[in-house]
Amino acid sequence: MTTAHRPTFDPAVGKEAQRGPAYHQRLLPAHTQLKFRKPGQGGDAAAEVRDLRAELLQAEAAHFAKKNGGSSAAIEDVQSSTSTAKRQLENGSAEDDEDSEAKRRRILEETRDIDADSDDAGESDSSDDDSDDDEDETAELQRELEKIKRERAEKREQEERERLAAEEAEREHDIALGNPLLNAKSDFNVKRRWDDDVIFKNQARGTEDKGKKEFVNDLLRSDFHKKFMSKYVR
Repeated sequence: MTTAHRPTFDPAVGKEAQRGPAYHQRLLPAHTQLKFRKPGQGGDAAAEVRDLRAELLQAEAAHFAKKNGGSSAAIEDVQSSTSTAKRQLENGSAEDDEDSEAKRRRILEETRDIDADSDDAGESDSSDDDSDDDEDETAELQRELEKIKRERAEKREQEERERLAAEEAEREHDIALGNPLLNAKSDFNVKRRWDDDVIFKNQARGTEDKGKKEFVNDLLRSDFHKKFMSKYVR
């Protein structure tokens, strides 16, 4: 049985709980630290040139020194050794560049002599090649001329065949339809108009242009007014 209809004489009372001060989450302090640009985000930090290889070697050496239980002095020695190794690598690369420059000069001098010898031999070969090219060009021209002559002859023969065929067709047409007595479709009646013997012709000319009279509810545009004005005023 429900008790919703019954009055509440003793309403429920909450217990007193020990609570501290309550704050909304948006009232809590936020953004308490300033953000600075990091390398790769532009600014002064990105302008510095970093040696990633040296940093990696230094980090690895420090890691292994710490892992093996080395002291801080040993770690500093490792860092200094990595920097010296870096300088040695840079010096070695510079020396390699110098050696490569000397090698390039020597190779250029050797190739210059080889090119001079090959030019002398190439002149004689070029003269032979020129003569062969001239012969090939003349042979090609001869073939082109023969091809043009053959095409013209074929064209003349085709035109002659077409002309003979047209003459033969015209002759057969004249033979078949030239004699009107043998042609059943010929009509010997004289074609005349029905009004050739009439004395007065064209009596109804101009009657087709007359339009039907229509009522116009305007005295100035009525047919009577137009006729009157054209007859007595104009």
